[in-house]
Amino acid sequence: MHARLSSTEENYLKAIYKLTEHDVQGASTNAIADQLQTRAASVTDMLKKLAAKLLVDYKKYQGVTLTEQGRLTALSIIRRHRLWEVFLVQKLHFGWDEIHDIAEELEHVSEPKLIQRLDDFLGNPTADPHGDLIPSAHGELPETDQILLNRLQVGDSGMIIAVFEHDPKFLQYLDEVNLNLGKQIGVVKRVDFDDSMTIRFADGRELVVSKLVSSSIFVQKHA
Repeated sequence: MHARLSSTEENYLKAIYKLTEHDVQGASTNAIADQLQTRAASVTDMLKKLAAKLLVDYKKYQGVTLTEQGRLTALSIIRRHRLWEVFLVQKLHFGWDEIHDIAEELEHVSEPKLIQRLDDFLGNPTADPHGDLIPSAHGELPETDQILLNRLQVGDSGMIIAVFEHDPKFLQYLDEVNLNLGKQIGVVKRVDFDDSMTIRFADGRELVVSKLVSSSIFVQKHA
């Protein structure tokens, strides 16, 4: 059993998990530095510490990957973060654009009994207010068939179930145009020039969305 990790070590594990979630080649030192807004030299020092704790596989000039223990630890941190986000929105009535930075602080509270009681208190949610799936206490993620909105073609329809981008300004924009989770939408037009698309809501309202927006929203496509 490892000694309790520092918040900085936990932030590194979470960053590496996100960078390698869909890339088995591993995360580069520069990519981690960009993610955490730090210097590459600092990243190298931390990776050596995490490797000594058997949490990452690190070889100089090659991508770093998480060990199984490192992956489970990262998922535990992500679980705590997302449960706190649910709590902040459901119980303290924060907006979904206000919660990320607060949850970044709360995620480092790692007492297992507290986190399990929080999970039970919230009714064991499977997704956070942004639609991100919440890992179980054993590091298992619920199944999902979500795809990015920009992969839908004209005539396709679906329901918005998650957002990839958590920047407050982006979330505020979604609130302004009423493009929120649970909305049923259909694609009525795509523009090849700039990859923008026109979508139609269930009430008949239409909205033009940019490539940046459509590549940051996940939908559950209707059959």
